[in-house]
Amino acid sequence: MPVPLGKLVLYSSVTMSAGCALAYYLIQKTFSRASYYQLALEQLHNRPDALEALGTPLNIHYLQLTDKYNFVDIANAQLKIPVSGSKSEGHLYVSSSRDAPFKRWHLEEVFLELKDGQKFPVFKHSGENGDEVKKE
Repeated sequence: MPVPLGKLVLYSSVTMSAGCALAYYLIQKTFSRASYYQLALEQLHNRPDALEALGTPLNIHYLQLTDKYNFVDIANAQLKIPVSGSKSEGHLYVSSSRDAPFKRWHLEEVFLELKDGQKFPVFKHSGENGDEVKKE
């Protein structure tokens, strides 16, 4: 017994929408588990002045996957993570790199830019040694 065209289109649309939503969720989950993402959030949590400007509780939002600033390749990662709190909102800008594939990611720079234009340097790599860190 043939399925009416209307039902076929409806079922196909629902299936495709669910597939796209699942893919979006899985991509977001992959980003949020990456070490360059986690390291940046850890640095933000260590900056009381930035947290005070945002207010509590701190909310981390999904990345805008269509934003051209968000870029990850085999050796470099650059993200713009939306964050908000009770007082303000903004973006956490993250630059990270690694020496070779399957090596550890090292933060290069992390800064918080609030919607009003105020900037908070959170982390900046200093020196040639990857373990040497300068907190501004």
